[in-house]
Amino acid sequence: MHMISDTVKYIGVDDLDIDLFESQYVVPEGMSYNSYLIDDEKIAVMDTADRRKGEEWKANLKEALNGRQPDYLVVHHMEPDHSALVAWMLETYPGVQLVCSAQAVKMLANFFEGVDFTGRVLTVKEGDTLSLGKHTLQFIGAAMVHWPEVIMSYDTKDKVLFSADGFGKFGALVNETDDWACEARRYYFNICGKYGTQVQSVLKKAAGIDIQTICPLHGPVLKGEALAEAVRLYDIWSKYEPESEGILIAYASIHGGTAAAAERFGEILREKGAKKVVVSDLSRSDMAEVIEDAFRYPTVVVAASSYDAGVFPVMHDFLYHLQIKNYQKRRFGIIENGSWAPTAGKTMRTMIEALKDCEIVEPMVTIRSRMKAGDEALLEQLADSLLND
Repeated sequence: MHMISDTVKYIGVDDLDIDLFESQYVVPEGMSYNSYLIDDEKIAVMDTADRRKGEEWKANLKEALNGRQPDYLVVHHMEPDHSALVAWMLETYPGVQLVCSAQAVKMLANFFEGVDFTGRVLTVKEGDTLSLGKHTLQFIGAAMVHWPEVIMSYDTKDKVLFSADGFGKFGALVNETDDWACEARRYYFNICGKYGTQVQSVLKKAAGIDIQTICPLHGPVLKGEALAEAVRLYDIWSKYEPESEGILIAYASIHGGTAAAAERFGEILREKGAKKVVVSDLSRSDMAEVIEDAFRYPTVVVAASSYDAGVFPVMHDFLYHLQIKNYQKRRFGIIENGSWAPTAGKTMRTMIEALKDCEIVEPMVTIRSRMKAGDEALLEQLADSLLND
């Protein structure tokens, strides 16, 4: 049994069988569904787990309880990968009381039809406290990080923040490496990225609390330098500020002409001194990883073929993802391709102009089917504009 402190136990489970988290994010290193138990005069279970690993989680809970009965089940987040076993807990332990936000109460019937929650729910809000004996939980409102019912809780004794999906990451704990930021970054921008304002609000609240440990619902427990670095990165990410110097070239190519132009443009940027250039094929790259890179770097170049009087669909999908994730404060270059009536550039420009505080750097470059000798000069001109402005 992994101990967070003398009285806080980790009872979560790894999922090494899952292929797509939330049916869209590839997770080759699996996923963890974290859950914790505070062993005090009154016992609090902090969230459950995904039904996929329900039997393993029940076994961990039973071992941690060691014959005792839990008093509280704190539900920080109603998403099924954390709350699937709520009804089972109430049925198995008749004395347990559910602790959650008012918004979560409204959601209970959505997930657990026919379950009678009468007299079994303690509703808490920002600033409320719950005494377990030596431990006291202080509740922190975290609405829209990344669902409206989310709360976090702070254990004043051990100075532990139970952060719900905040500070989470992809990957099972058995596969954990020292590079927390890599998969935490992809997780943040694709799952919490839209809600930077709300994350900033929670960070401001957390700044006034002595937090020594962060226990998220996915990924490793954070302490010391790892905790400080995670908070630093969350501050950058939630302000929509670039984290690293670099340029992302995202391209959507049908028959290879646009791909060749994008690859050549990457070479031109490097020849002109660009320190970091990432070139991604939107038809074959993990979309979530390309979204991560778009948020990581200050400059994005989109290169796409025209298609059905618009733009090749994977490019439309990429720019749509940026829109719904509240993407902002970046610079764009545009390269379009069209054999007879190019439309990709106009479509991409319209979608970029809908983004907040994003600048389009001229000139837009138009390729006709395949790069010609004369196109090189236009690519050079765009590269100079991106690097020198």
